[in-house]
Amino acid sequence: MTDTALTGSKSEQAYEWIRSRIASRAFGPGFRLVLGTIAEELDMSVVPVREAIRRLEAEDLVTFERNVGARVSLVDESEYVHTMQSLGLIEGAATALSAPFLDAEALDRAAEVNDRMTHLLAHFDAHTFTELNKTFHSVLYEPCPNPHILDLVHRGWARLSGIRDSTFAFVPGRAEHSVEEHVQILDLIRSGADPLEIELAARNHRWRTMDAFLASRHPHAD
Repeated sequence: MTDTALTGSKSEQAYEWIRSRIASRAFGPGFRLVLGTIAEELDMSVVPVREAIRRLEAEDLVTFERNVGARVSLVDESEYVHTMQSLGLIEGAATALSAPFLDAEALDRAAEVNDRMTHLLAHFDAHTFTELNKTFHSVLYEPCPNPHILDLVHRGWARLSGIRDSTFAFVPGRAEHSVEEHVQILDLIRSGADPLEIELAARNHRWRTMDAFLASRHPHAD
């Protein structure tokens, strides 16, 4: 029992350590995850590292290749689009379901984060902006009373962080529109708008970021 608990604890440590490096791009797409090297770095056996990698594989952040082993998942444009489309749908639903549970204090906290994002526009830092963006949205969807939807949102954000550190690094002009849309979403929630209106606002907000990224990749497309 003690060994199991210890293994679980170390597995969680390994999971967080590897995942944070995938998110920060220290372990970029295609990076080979060598169990022995990671275990040595973390001063633990390969067993919890293997468990952590299996968990990351279930989240599609890691893939196994024959005769190669575990690698950070390679990313293509379609994968990004599919992730953003899915996240827009489930995060929109989660935000709408959360709305009745968001009191003035929570909304003020989200507004304060958005103010920090606005101030950052003058001296833009895509990574910091993205971290604040995650915080803003988490305030709005975490009270979601449906645990299944909330789990899907968490998985979507985890997948997105594994794909790229920040969309805003590729389309910095999107940041200004993003903070404006945050204000609109907050206003809808404060005013007690119809849940469907809130859901569509949150969904379209996510999809506009996706559209801006695609437009930057294909500037001559119709």
